[in-house]
Amino acid sequence: MSAALSPHSGGAQSDGGQSDGDAQTTAPADVVERSWPHGISRDASMRISDVLSGLRLEFPAISHSKLRFLEEQGLVEPVRTASGYRKYSPADVERLRFVLIEQRDRYLPLKVIKGKLAALDAGVASSDQPLIPRLATRDGETAASRPQSTTAALAATCGVEPTFVDALVAAGILRADGAGQFDASAQEIVRLAAGLGEFGIEARHLRSLRTAAERQVDLIDQVVSPLRGQHAPSARGRAGTTAAELGEMFARLHTVLVRQGVADLPG
Repeated sequence: MSAALSPHSGGAQSDGGQSDGDAQTTAPADVVERSWPHGISRDASMRISDVLSGLRLEFPAISHSKLRFLEEQGLVEPVRTASGYRKYSPADVERLRFVLIEQRDRYLPLKVIKGKLAALDAGVASSDQPLIPRLATRDGETAASRPQSTTAALAATCGVEPTFVDALVAAGILRADGAGQFDASAQEIVRLAAGLGEFGIEARHLRSLRTAAERQVDLIDQVVSPLRGQHAPSARGRAGTTAAELGEMFARLHTVLVRQGVADLPG
């Protein structure tokens, strides 16, 4: 790793910057070079604000609390200056990018990602994850909450009539923001609903799916609410990550149950 001190050592000062007199303490080269990624600079000269700026193109909602949470979990270990400021290297940023992509694209829990990083550090595995820029929101979720289109634009993109989109809105399957715009997930919802419509399944038949999803979200919220109430700087990052992992498990369980039920249908 690129840090010489424990992630929890040093002062409790802001990461907004560091004075010219701050000195960095680095780990011995033979220790640092054994960690992945190899061949990338380990010069810890980047402030936390620099790291956030560099990652936000791919992960727009990355935050200070998220970085601190990942540090607490041992996934990245920035150098601490004498004044307690965190300083990151390009290698640290690549480790962070790897973690965020694994969360977003493969929905892996942090303990599994940590195991993959350990395997990379030990040289018993290689990284097969392409680092492709892609918009995402908090904790690796895709940019589903960003306004994308109006009813007419969404209908045109998905090849359906605007009235079909209106029916999904009326049934509570689709939701527009105050400006009448839909997020990126709306396209997938409309296309799936259109496919079901070919079998005679209408928007009104899908209301139960929305209701079931809302109940699951409420349950997830009950689990993560206590985390949000904690005063630790990383609490919000922990809450967001936990919510994302729980959401993925609920989605997978739903898929398994549906497939199981279909398999039990008379042939």
